[in-house]
Amino acid sequence: MDIFAILTRMWLAAAPAPAQPAIIQLAPIAGAPAGGSGSAVAVTASASDVVDNVQKFYANIKQVTAQFRQAVTNDTFGSTKTSDGTVWIMKPGKMRWDYLEKKKTKVEVKKSFISNGTNLYVVEHDNMQVVKKNLANDLMPVAVSFLYGKGDLKTEFNSELDKSNKYGAKGELVLKLTPKKASAQYKNLFLVVSPDNYRVTQSIIIDSSNNVNHFRFFAPDFEKAIKDTWFEFDERSVKNYRIVDADAEAKQQQEQNKGSAAPAGSGAAMPPKLPAVPPAPSPAPAKK
Repeated sequence: MDIFAILTRMWLAAAPAPAQPAIIQLAPIAGAPAGGSGSAVAVTASASDVVDNVQKFYANIKQVTAQFRQAVTNDTFGSTKTSDGTVWIMKPGKMRWDYLEKKKTKVEVKKSFISNGTNLYVVEHDNMQVVKKNLANDLMPVAVSFLYGKGDLKTEFNSELDKSNKYGAKGELVLKLTPKKASAQYKNLFLVVSPDNYRVTQSIIIDSSNNVNHFRFFAPDFEKAIKDTWFEFDERSVKNYRIVDADAEAKQQQEQNKGSAAPAGSGAAMPPKLPAVPPAPSPAPAKK
């Protein structure tokens, strides 16, 4: 069970649409590092140039706080589920995604993905469950790690500029990335890029079943203080939650598969069922 499978299956899981989605508006970048040389040059840039500039932009930042809206569309049923939240990313390799839900007059954290660069925790309050994964065994996929300056998009993907106008606003650049190695997790990754500084404003994952996982990022702030403790998770803080060790379950399943051959005609042994998705134990850090 690799890390991308965990992230993809959980991000593609049916997320309930907020009863009243927060109204989020694009805001100017606060303290964004200089990058690119303006839209006039970007228009003539090749896909290779855009990929280089995107990676350069994220290699040069130390941290970012942003709001996000995620829309997951199931191709079979044509249904779309929407959720909102806040993401914090800080080098080296730290990230936290808090999914928020409005209940009456309060906004609560429904689910969180928390990584300190060594371990990944997925905390789900509704199911009272936490899934943990050691990243020493499975590194973050490049589709995620480039956001904190790691990984090489060119090594993992073939790139082209998408001219379909399906994604992005007028003037934005759209990269269509196709994995060089066939993947069940994604068929294509689209990155919508601002021509001003090459930051990613939208990320769209299309999996092998044509399901679409669409992230939009708003109000990015590259200077707002972020605490290291926001990327740590203490299992003792959720005493009544079920703690699922994804590594141990995967190892146990492998041993079971070795010890028992599947009956003729029954196909390969079924992989372990991934536990339901998780959210965060503590509310999102209060905005100052």
